Amino acid sequence: MKEESIAAPPRHLTGRLGPVAIAFMVVAAAAPLTVIGGNMPLAMGLGNGAGAPVGFVVASVVMLLFSVGFIAMTPHVPEAGAFFAYVTRGLGRRPGTGIAAVALIAYTAIQVGIYGYIGWAIDDTVRHYGGPGAPWYLYAFAVLLVVAVLGYRHIDLSARVLGVALVLEIGVVLLLDLVVLGHDPGPSAVSMTSFAPATFLAGSLGVAVLFALTGFIGFEATAVFRDEARDPQRTIPRATYAAVLIIGGFYALTTWVFVVAVGPDQVSAVAQRTLDGEGNMLLDVTGEALGSAGRDVVNVLLLSSLFACVLSFHNVIARYQFVLGGRGLLPARLATVHDRHRSPSASSLVQSLTAALIVGVLALAGVDPLVGVFGSMAGVATVGMVILMLTTSLAVLAFFARHPGLRRGRTWQTRVAPALASVGLVASGWLVLSNFTLVTGGSAALSAVLATIPVAGLVLGYLAGGRRPSALPAD
Repeated sequence: MKEESIAAPPRHLTGRLGPVAIAFMVVAAAAPLTVIGGNMPLAMGLGNGAGAPVGFVVASVVMLLFSVGFIAMTPHVPEAGAFFAYVTRGLGRRPGTGIAAVALIAYTAIQVGIYGYIGWAIDDTVRHYGGPGAPWYLYAFAVLLVVAVLGYRHIDLSARVLGVALVLEIGVVLLLDLVVLGHDPGPSAVSMTSFAPATFLAGSLGVAVLFALTGFIGFEATAVFRDEARDPQRTIPRATYAAVLIIGGFYALTTWVFVVAVGPDQVSAVAQRTLDGEGNMLLDVTGEALGSAGRDVVNVLLLSSLFACVLSFHNVIARYQFVLGGRGLLPARLATVHDRHRSPSASSLVQSLTAALIVGVLALAGVDPLVGVFGSMAGVATVGMVILMLTTSLAVLAFFARHPGLRRGRTWQTRVAPALASVGLVASGWLVLSNFTLVTGGSAALSAVLATIPVAGLVLGYLAGGRRPSALPAD
């Protein structure tokens, strides 16, 4: 695999990705089927039971408010890099470098967590069908190898793989939704009880919102693919809104359908049995509605959902490193573009090695793949996501405050929506931290340590930002 000389490496990725392709990769990172199988029972069992769909609606509104300001600033941030580029433009080089560190920590954490989850899930599936058991990390390393090959090549190949996986994943769940609503509406028939205040305010709506928010991790990465977009000024906004609406609508609709299928009065208890390992709400409801064959299909697509998720995050991390390498914040070799694949090949290889190293350390330490690897890493990523989005919303407000001419006639996009998003994200951050042990599944002491990792990355990145010049032009 030949790469161009480091003496004069091209620093610009190319591609013709449209809004559909980019939205597919971003929605794949959100892993819809994985969220329905994991986050949904958590929101129901630990949150507000039958009112859980409202938690996903609230999270969707916060994400949409964030997207308004994010998109309003997009024409004024001509570089790829998403959060790093936006925060640098709005708040300065030091905060931008701090946010770059947080982004790398958050995305690497969730990717490693998914490797733990998919290793466990593959082993569980193999044993379910009579095969031999194997350590989770063997399957994780096998998946990592496939991801490394796809990530090394041109982004179009990854987009096609993710597109197929995502269409199948969402298609089978929508089929399940239609069957439940049309033929087997459950013990209470088609009911709108979930959206009654007496229902969604019972229990803990905040916990439901918390687990809904974790299902959106990665949706904002549309801007990371800017250089590979067909028409960035049109493609990025369309892909961002499409991703939020698809993710939020899919989550809210399907969660409500499961409430209908199980029954509003029983759904909390059924979800709790799933959390206790005594059942599987996703597969059990699927088996009742679509039969054993449908259950098997969903089980396989759950694996493809996890694979699509980890591949998408690999592409995002590789491009973050690529941008930072081009700006002198990471080694310049990371900004190398492959002469044939036109991919950030060096950055992709480094990312694969980093993931392999972390997975290897966790495997040697004997960490449990679900609670220890997935739960803990998801917790780190959730804290990082809130920091990233809150800082970006503040950057949008600061940028347009310095440029009143750019916000003329656009008060909603440049001031009101970002301010509302900031308030919503502060509240979200409080929800995440006050219920952090539910996310990580660990002790209070361990959860406290994990929660400080993204904050430490922000501080260290901020301090390092004053030592190296950024290639981002001064505002």
